[in-house]
Amino acid sequence: MTRNIAPDSGPVIELGPGTGVITYKLLEKGFRQQDLTLVESGADFARLLQIRFPGARVLWMDAARLRTADLADDGSVGSVLSGLPLLTMSPKNVMSILKAAFRYMRPTGGFYQLTYCPVVPIAKPILDRLGLTATLVGRTMRNLPPAALYRLARQPPPRASAQAELDDVRTAGSVHRNRNDGLVDR
Repeated sequence: MTRNIAPDSGPVIELGPGTGVITYKLLEKGFRQQDLTLVESGADFARLLQIRFPGARVLWMDAARLRTADLADDGSVGSVLSGLPLLTMSPKNVMSILKAAFRYMRPTGGFYQLTYCPVVPIAKPILDRLGLTATLVGRTMRNLPPAALYRLARQPPPRASAQAELDDVRTAGSVHRNRNDGLVDR
């Protein structure tokens, strides 16, 4: 889950860190605890994370409330790592989590979602509505059930439309419309 991110891509928000297995991996890679925000809804896990990672920011809260928290400056986070069971959540909560996460992330940031489902764990209409793409970046069959990792990112800006391209050509004077004949070369 941490293979695709480096310490220079921090800070990182981890959603649903549980006991901190992935958090330890981030530290092994060279991330500093103060560059980690751990969002955990389980009270016992949150207390354990505070003990294990005293330099990290540990928040005991539901990730669906991310938009109400002041986790970071908008656009400052490099990556969000999620082990949340998005497939079991309502579409409203999934949208809330993704909107807030991408609000905190840099334009080039990635949202990494761990899943045990053989397909993208976020419905296409949700991805489309939020302007996101999902790419499979890893899979392991050694896990039972097999696990997959998807990277969600903002869609690239749309290309200019064919009409805009045609208007550019017309403006350049290489083609003009003749009232009687349609398009003709000049």
